[in-house]
Amino acid sequence: MKRKILIAVVAILVIIQLFRPGKNVSGENQHDVATRYAMSDSVKTVLAFACNDCHSNRTEYPWYSNVQPVAWWLNHHIEDGKRHLNFSDFTTSPIARQNHKFEEVIEVLEEGEMPLASYTWFGLHSQANLTNEQKSTLIHWARTQMDTLKSQYPPDSLVMKRR
Repeated sequence: MKRKILIAVVAILVIIQLFRPGKNVSGENQHDVATRYAMSDSVKTVLAFACNDCHSNRTEYPWYSNVQPVAWWLNHHIEDGKRHLNFSDFTTSPIARQNHKFEEVIEVLEEGEMPLASYTWFGLHSQANLTNEQKSTLIHWARTQMDTLKSQYPPDSLVMKRR
């Protein structure tokens, strides 16, 4: 009986390898946050190594992303991250939403909500574990962008409307 169960589990693991999610590698950057908002090299570096895998259309996949069911889990993680914040299509949003996303960047960094703990389990993607200096760099950048928006737009245009 145990042998049949083991054979069934192995067969299922082999069969699920045939069902792979699509990769997040479009690289489209026409509406990228960097096309409208100034970034220092240090901000670009932090975003590239710590944020863009889940918050852009340019994911650098680790070797284990080719193994099911891990790839499904990673795909869900990436889609969820992009749903909350996608730097690749950032400028397609209304100005109020862009301003709000900068606010959220500040909030999640100050609260220690990013990166998600599950993203760095077992030492995986360790470059996403931001130092205090990196967090401060991103927070300062986001605040600067919000100040720039405040100087360019009327205050009521930067407030998200309630639905």
